[in-house]
Amino acid sequence: MKKYMKQFNVQPVVFLLSVGTIAALCAFTIIFRTTTANFFSNLQHEIVKNLGWFYILAMSGFLIFIIFLLFSKYGQIRLGSDDSRPKYSYFTWFAMLFSAGMGIGLLYYGVAEPILHYMSPPLGRPETMHAARTSMGVTFFHWGLHPWACYSLVGLGLAYFSFRKKLPLSLRSLFHPILGERIHGWAGHLIDTTAVVSTLFGVATSLGVGAMQVNAGLDRVFGFAVSPTNQMMLIIGITMLATISVVTGLDVGIRRLSEANLCLAGLILLFTFFVGPTQFILNSLVENIGHYLQTLPSNSFWTATLESDVQRKWLGDWTVFYWAWWIAWSPFVGLFIARVSEGRTLREFIMGVLFVPTTLGFIWFSVFGGSALHLEMLNSGVISGAVDKNVATAIFAMFDQFPLSSLLSMLTVICIMLFFVTSSDSASLVIDTIASGGAKNPHVSQRIFWAVTEGFVAALLLVAGGLNALQTATLTTALPFTIVLIIAAFSLLRALSKEKL
Repeated sequence: MKKYMKQFNVQPVVFLLSVGTIAALCAFTIIFRTTTANFFSNLQHEIVKNLGWFYILAMSGFLIFIIFLLFSKYGQIRLGSDDSRPKYSYFTWFAMLFSAGMGIGLLYYGVAEPILHYMSPPLGRPETMHAARTSMGVTFFHWGLHPWACYSLVGLGLAYFSFRKKLPLSLRSLFHPILGERIHGWAGHLIDTTAVVSTLFGVATSLGVGAMQVNAGLDRVFGFAVSPTNQMMLIIGITMLATISVVTGLDVGIRRLSEANLCLAGLILLFTFFVGPTQFILNSLVENIGHYLQTLPSNSFWTATLESDVQRKWLGDWTVFYWAWWIAWSPFVGLFIARVSEGRTLREFIMGVLFVPTTLGFIWFSVFGGSALHLEMLNSGVISGAVDKNVATAIFAMFDQFPLSSLLSMLTVICIMLFFVTSSDSASLVIDTIASGGAKNPHVSQRIFWAVTEGFVAALLLVAGGLNALQTATLTTALPFTIVLIIAAFSLLRALSKEKL
């Protein structure tokens, strides 16, 4: 067995532990669905209730740390040898960052989140001009600099230790300045196994939820009935496309799909901008950015200490939930970002990862969220009714108010599917890299195995039940990963301080 695994670049302990843990958790979740759901739900509730302040402080600390590195003397250090240069153009690099990082989330929440905050703001009366301004400010905050600072920390650390220090491209390498060669033992195996299991379940639950949104869009456009059977067929189709993409490799499948994704998303964005309330969008974009920057310091440390139970619940349901989700996804997104960033300087890396996707996200939410708010304020209930009924259909409800709505909805469904394909194949590449001990080009059969496993787990849990339980379980991994990221920040700073500049 070990000889076979070595032949295929598999790290035996991590691979077997990961596969065994995934199979056991799936079986336990399906057999004891209610018990598992209640256990993880209660656990996550207690974490949010008692340690929400910890997530808030940690995420703001990550942003401060990354900004410090940006302007520090370490900015000139190259992620690789001193003579190495980037392999990908800026366009390709940004496309892959955007597709793997949160592209699908922008399509899912681009219309829904501003409307939800407008209907139920954290502070003040709902459905007012103040609520509209607050809704965009809060949305910017949740999707702005904080999540990308978290991703930057993981990606920067992995790229630095892997490409410059020649350590494995794996989460264990972040601990080398502290653990030394012990990262190659059981401590490293457990760190990597946790990253593999968390990433797979995070992507699998997203595939399941995404299948529901694609199904809702197809039902709206073609009458393709919403049902578990159709959703399972969609997952199978997406998994097949992801498998083809991951087989062709990073430089063909993932790269080309990411570029196509960005172009298609840009086309939908431009159409909405020009057909929608263009002047309102431009005005709100400028105002929203100003409001975001103005409130960033206070929002970054707001724990609702002096507010009512309603505000504290809102904070837990939204901000703390988001921070936990971004942290739980950071091993996956961070490693993928590191994988495509060899040769860039530390300062170039931070500028690209922190500010470019954030700016694109601000534009996206201003166009889609701004258009939705404008329609809602002119005709109350036209968008909020759809959001209340099914968040997944919010963007399609807005398109119903525009010309060529069917074509626009169809393009959006295609874009959503492509985003899920790029998320799935990116995750397969990341999981395979970790499970193979940091190998940059593992055997193709391994990539196929992980791509199929993601789809199989998503389809199984969608049909048998348990997606929500495992989504909550994935969120609970954010707590130990937060500690991991804090240690990683100290570890990276310690290593950088030894550079001869």
